[in-house]
Amino acid sequence: MKFLLILLLSTSLLITGCSNDEVRHRVIVSTDIGGTDPDDFQSMVHLLLYADSIDIEGLISSPFGPGRKQDILDVIDVYAVDYPKLKNHSARYPTADALRQITKQGETQTAPYAGIRQATAGSNWIIERARIDDPRPLNILVWGGIEDLAQALHDAPDILPKLRVYYIGGPNKKWGPDAYQYIADNFPSLFIIESNATYRGWFVGGNQGEDWGNTTFVTKNVAGHGALGDYFVGHLGGEIKMGDTPSLAWLLKGNQEDPSQPGWGGQYVRTWTRSHTVFERLTTAKDEIEEFSVMELVLALPDNLPTQPEAKLLIENLALIGHFDGKGNVRFRYSPKAAKTFTYALQSNIAELHGQTGAITA
Repeated sequence: MKFLLILLLSTSLLITGCSNDEVRHRVIVSTDIGGTDPDDFQSMVHLLLYADSIDIEGLISSPFGPGRKQDILDVIDVYAVDYPKLKNHSARYPTADALRQITKQGETQTAPYAGIRQATAGSNWIIERARIDDPRPLNILVWGGIEDLAQALHDAPDILPKLRVYYIGGPNKKWGPDAYQYIADNFPSLFIIESNATYRGWFVGGNQGEDWGNTTFVTKNVAGHGALGDYFVGHLGGEIKMGDTPSLAWLLKGNQEDPSQPGWGGQYVRTWTRSHTVFERLTTAKDEIEEFSVMELVLALPDNLPTQPEAKLLIENLALIGHFDGKGNVRFRYSPKAAKTFTYALQSNIAELHGQTGAITA
């Protein structure tokens, strides 16, 4: 792990051409940078330092919150400062302008119950790059919302065989269960690694003594190493998180055709079905679901509804908007990112629903 961290973080020890068997992987990154979690800035810095070893074909802003395309462009501006020195290490580093041209805005809202909404510049870019004449698969690294991938598959299902997806799930899945469930229901053969907790190994546990602490390592090996190094230090108080980096690390060291083999991005067991549990009632703490699975709550509606019925399920820091299915029910989807009991409450202009409470154990 000491060698791994030095290799991945220190700009003074850049090593080029380090991907497996000299294969240059095609990569599109979909990120919520600037949104709910600032660690994407760190992972973006790391990605750009390896831009000579992979073919970056797209950078898509897919936030839950205020993040936008401009946040990606801001990191590219910092990369431009270091570019003259980086290209001395490798002529394969792309120019800042080349990276700006492939930076796209994706979906800015979570998907409705249907799992899709409308095409975006980001989803269209996935389709365009997947359809080019290139024998290599297109790796989609999802660091944020999975909405643009769902939309691309909906609009162009022919691209499915070309895609290899590495999805940083966990909290991202919690924010976007509807887009996720759309993919699971309609594209079960999609090559996708669902990595719900591997990212925690990048900043939790391990040797935190002396020079190997999450902050002390950055101070010694990253701070002062170019504009990108200082930019990295300027986020999260200079403490390593890099929660989305396992997706790239899997390409740098791992068996891309067999995720069951160990690699820098983790080691995975195939799941033949994605856990999706439906309850047609309010649940209690005695009801159990898998951590990181999708729970669907289906509640029967009374006969006399308001002209514009509304319902929200309040759980954790979420206000999940109910879907009125036209069959006398309102539906909510939720994905827990921790193993514990969650409580929830209903907020609605339907008297029979408003104030109802429940719980679920993951």
